[in-house]
Amino acid sequence: MFLLISSTGGLIFVFNRNVSYLFLFFIVLVGFFYVGKGIKKSNYYSALLSFTTLFVLFFCNYFFATNFQSLTKYTFNIIIILTTLFVFIYFNNQKKESLLNSLYFVLKLILYHSVLSFLFYFFVSDDLFLISSQHHDSLVYNYLFYYSPKSASALNLFGIDLQRNAGIFWEPGILQIYLNILFFLELTYFNKNKSLLILIILTIVSTYSTTGLFLLMLQIVYFSQKEYKRFSRLLILVLITLPLYFLFNFNLSDKIYGQKSSSFQKRLIDLTQPFYIAVENPLTGIGLDLDSFQKEREEFYINSNLNDALFDYGLQQNLETSSKGSTNSIMYVLAGMGFPTTILFLYMLIKQQIVRRNRLLWMSIILISVMSEPLLLRPFFFIFIVSGFTHLFNRILESKSITT
Repeated sequence: MFLLISSTGGLIFVFNRNVSYLFLFFIVLVGFFYVGKGIKKSNYYSALLSFTTLFVLFFCNYFFATNFQSLTKYTFNIIIILTTLFVFIYFNNQKKESLLNSLYFVLKLILYHSVLSFLFYFFVSDDLFLISSQHHDSLVYNYLFYYSPKSASALNLFGIDLQRNAGIFWEPGILQIYLNILFFLELTYFNKNKSLLILIILTIVSTYSTTGLFLLMLQIVYFSQKEYKRFSRLLILVLITLPLYFLFNFNLSDKIYGQKSSSFQKRLIDLTQPFYIAVENPLTGIGLDLDSFQKEREEFYINSNLNDALFDYGLQQNLETSSKGSTNSIMYVLAGMGFPTTILFLYMLIKQQIVRRNRLLWMSIILISVMSEPLLLRPFFFIFIVSGFTHLFNRILESKSITT
């Protein structure tokens, strides 16, 4: 589970991508064969049908995409599909909710490490050294704590130099996603430990992520409405949500109109430009090859009356094009694979059977998360799409067995 989470934004996979994925695949393969004899036939056939369907979708996208695609990168996607399927089968063959139990345990470890990482910065800031890869740089202390060298990650609060908390991930926005998931699990499935919940809240604040603060406020409002009586509900909302709202509002205003507006502009074009690329290539998209996608969007300019209408309400899109990958992974899949496949993936994501309680809130967290970070096709989030596929094929197989 730790490797599965790390493969979806962790620095281990950023700096050692190929070796780490092969190691993950090997571990998963060993686990799969360990439980192989005990796999139910229905689970086996539903997983086989799920893999076949996904393989066909990626195979068709490779051959019918409008731009040239790298076979190596599509092979990498197939490895992700296999890895995700094997993980799902392994946990699905254990006790009920074993996946959530394992996830909960690992996320608590990540929480404690991120707290230590944030606090230790005051003591180790002078002893950091830089490590670099093709896509990312990081300041490191004894390979235990990691900090971004980018100026945007530095904060000064009341004269105190702080670093936005990213934990073991390459950016704070990913850490906040897993912390919000932990917050959800604690209140939905586990102990509702108040001390742990407060620690999670403070750690999410330390990421200084606009999306993270929004998801946290959304959860607090949701659970306070559901769990507490009227007076307690109002008191909790005022004492906790109001300070978070002021911080969120200040952060949001700074990103839209202030010094960090470039971040907002990047996310805005990642929302709009891939959509228009998909409109021009609606069935198969332009392909999932990231290099090809970057070349396409670098030369793609939005020229639409509809796009002008979108910004009649005070927002302004300053960027006309971009040569980078998309932070919005739903829009990236839309541009890369077209409308039919993307709609099918989102439907299966909604129909997942791993998290069944408070489904509306859970899907809100997941959808907002994958729209803010490039994570949808990475193993941890793809496992929910796989869950939707296997659930569908299980129902089909069960209905056929009943009729026969």
